Amino acid sequence: MNKLIDGEWHTDVSESTNEDGEFERQETTFRNWISDDPDARFQPGSGRYHLYVSYACPWAHRTLLVRALKGLEDAITVDVVDPFRADDGWQFTPEKEGCTPDRINGADYLRELYVEADPDVTCRVTVPVLWDKQEDTIVNNESAEIIRILDTEMGAVASRDVDLYPEGYRDEVDRIIEEIYEPINNGVYRTGFAKTQAAYDRAVDELFDALDGWDDVLDDQRYLAGDRLTEADVCMFTTLVRFDQVYHTHFMCNKQFIHQYDNLWPYLRDLYQTPGVADTVRMDHIKEHYYTTHPDVTPSRIIAAGPELDFEADHDRDALPGGPPEPLAVSP
Repeated sequence: MNKLIDGEWHTDVSESTNEDGEFERQETTFRNWISDDPDARFQPGSGRYHLYVSYACPWAHRTLLVRALKGLEDAITVDVVDPFRADDGWQFTPEKEGCTPDRINGADYLRELYVEADPDVTCRVTVPVLWDKQEDTIVNNESAEIIRILDTEMGAVASRDVDLYPEGYRDEVDRIIEEIYEPINNGVYRTGFAKTQAAYDRAVDELFDALDGWDDVLDDQRYLAGDRLTEADVCMFTTLVRFDQVYHTHFMCNKQFIHQYDNLWPYLRDLYQTPGVADTVRMDHIKEHYYTTHPDVTPSRIIAAGPELDFEADHDRDALPGGPPEPLAVSP
């Protein structure tokens, strides 16, 4: 595993597994907040903030989804790293389709921005990164907090009046996000990166128990929290959309495909067809990243061919109460 230690790059750090062979995700480092409080260091504003993302990463994908759903494309700029991550970490390769240079700082590697923000930083270098162009530093690199910031603190510069954390739903949204994180969002990694049979068995059983349970919930309601599209659906979507193409095979989450579920599969198609969502999905980047970046899992770096899925097929979920936000507004 690669990591910055006291601002220096190391490629020989031991992997994040415990003594039972279970994968353990490390805490993120930069946890500042944007607020319109007069005393806040980071104030909302159009053009001030920048996202560094990978289309391949489900955590970064969350931020692209909220940016699109809220209509923050003009307010928050984006740069995209290469889906292949080698020993030097996330890299900017503008010659590659779908990737960009670092148009804010001119860095070659994402780790340079972490050191710019804190020369003595000790942490993993991850996406997404929310960067402040005014202060020249990282605001936050925790995806759950970034999507909450974009959703609740940037409304004044958004072009769409979309609320993914609405009053009356907040406790339920928080509960669902917490409930799906460990067995599903992180569960696919706990399954794929397990180092013992027992650790794998525990993770894969918890994963599919949770998927089975949510499939039942979605039998008579359109979204995870009921009749409203919320942050909980954003968090579920980025795992489900990768599941059949990557996690099922690459991470051995192979008890069942998502497209074999009665309700999760049409639910996934419903979310995919929500205005703005499909444009954030780059399956070519997703598959290249997973199959080429984890040599301990797929040392051949051969990218699996299938399955072929039709995310645009009719879903019939609109017969249930509720619905997606109105079609994308044209920016002024």
